[in-house]
Amino acid sequence: MVKVRSVFRCSECGGTSPKWAGRCPTCGEWNTLAEEIDAPDVSPVRLAGVGGGPRDTPIPIAEVDTSTCAAMPTGIDEVDRVLSGGLVPGSVTLVGGEPGIGKSTLLLQVVDALAARGARALYISAEESKQQVRLRADRLGTLRPHVYLAAENAIPHIVTHIDTVAPDVVVIDSIQTVFEPQIASAPGSVTQVRESAARLVHEAKTREVAVILVGHVTKEGNLAGPRVLEHVVDTVLSFDGDRHHGLRLLRAVKHRFGSTDELGLFEMSEAGLVAVPDPSALFLADRRRGVPGSAVVPTIEGHRPLLVELQALVNATQIPTPRRSAQGVDGGRLSLLTAVLDRRVGLSVAGFDVYALAVGGVRVIEPAADLALCLAIASSCTDVALPPTMVACGEVGLGGEIRQVGQLDRRLNEAARLGFTQALVPLLAPEPPPGIEAIRVATLADAVQRLGIT
Repeated sequence: MVKVRSVFRCSECGGTSPKWAGRCPTCGEWNTLAEEIDAPDVSPVRLAGVGGGPRDTPIPIAEVDTSTCAAMPTGIDEVDRVLSGGLVPGSVTLVGGEPGIGKSTLLLQVVDALAARGARALYISAEESKQQVRLRADRLGTLRPHVYLAAENAIPHIVTHIDTVAPDVVVIDSIQTVFEPQIASAPGSVTQVRESAARLVHEAKTREVAVILVGHVTKEGNLAGPRVLEHVVDTVLSFDGDRHHGLRLLRAVKHRFGSTDELGLFEMSEAGLVAVPDPSALFLADRRRGVPGSAVVPTIEGHRPLLVELQALVNATQIPTPRRSAQGVDGGRLSLLTAVLDRRVGLSVAGFDVYALAVGGVRVIEPAADLALCLAIASSCTDVALPPTMVACGEVGLGGEIRQVGQLDRRLNEAARLGFTQALVPLLAPEPPPGIEAIRVATLADAVQRLGIT
């Protein structure tokens, strides 16, 4: 009889320790060890029949047929943009996001769009009942005869459903709630998540069916479960956004079949997620012109240029340590730029609270937003509004110099499309597109002086 004992397994690397410790002895991460029952190592992939002779034959690389790797468009443009054309048969995609952000809504709309194009889809709900998913599908208007639904969380039963339906795409919602009965650990444990994902990857590759896994995230925004989960899948998508705003952003963190530089934008509505083809116009739709503390920066998200309004508020305070509050911008960068304004421009905010906001619920963390953020702070501090048809783009160094940023031509083309006529840019920036006048500055002090906000 096998003696059952407990071990402590790391949720990051999967390493084990005979006793609990604050730090994993394998990967060095803190507070990641959790107690599990140590059962005999029975891999569900081996149970699936892997073994015997080799299943593949080596051939010259130039003779490999790539026709089976053609992407299958989902029919949702923003999703296809991020996936470089669509889902690849035999691929495994992991979608992560906070609870309630809209992952299940997005995937229901994806399988509905695929079914409308003639594909057969199987939706496995491991967390909700079939009635709950049906009610959501009613609200979204995503009832298609080629979308099959099952409430199941045991891996052998899921494989049986795949055999019965023979789908083109399978959605597992979510990987943390499915389990392999041969493993003694509870669903959601490191061992269960790792082995269940390995079995599903094996089924996807052998059957040439696209599999989409829904993953939970931690408080820090990272995917929960062992880090090996991200390694075994082909694509990792991040679906995020501010729950108090309607905007949702879809990014590829890892993608073996294309670029990870694309961004998909959606707006949550009563009818589900609606694609946003012109996000810049959406972000600036409610902008008030002529208000101090407002600046527009042309940013780049992947290959997509976006115009975002940055707002700053400088307010006198009586507390010894003034607040530095940032929402949608990097808080550390905000503190650094206020120090540069004080030292290099002579604009001190030592006795003031400084609040910075990227309007629209997006995050603007690239250094190209430094100049616009500095000008917004200076504008609020002096109560002088910036020109309403001007954008600002440049990185600010510790010496107060304005440095160049990448893809400036694409940024300014987007600004010209939306009717902006001036651009505050670094001294050696390339020529702007027609319709845009370049205001070239070498330092932050020059920029403040040229705009008359000293």
